[in-house]
Amino acid sequence: MMTKSQIVAHLADKSGLQKKQVASLLEELAALAEKETKSTGQFVVPGLGKAVKASRKARMGRNPQTGAAIKIPARTVVKFRLAKAFKDAVVPPKKKK
Repeated sequence: MMTKSQIVAHLADKSGLQKKQVASLLEELAALAEKETKSTGQFVVPGLGKAVKASRKARMGRNPQTGAAIKIPARTVVKFRLAKAFKDAVVPPKKKK
């Protein structure tokens, strides 16, 4: 797994930009993704996927230690859905017979 500094170094080498410029670009991309997902409910990274704000319903669960039923409240979560092209490039789809 690549660390943030390894990603910054790789992108700096490929783009010809300074590491500080690439690092600030990554920070700005993350801030923009957070802002847009919060306000519009989704943020698309072309070729990679999109972050989507979703609501989970309230449900009943169990305490694993005691087995007692507990109510799990509704909440809002963020999911990341991969782009089909990216997913197919990483894990090729099975061919139908």
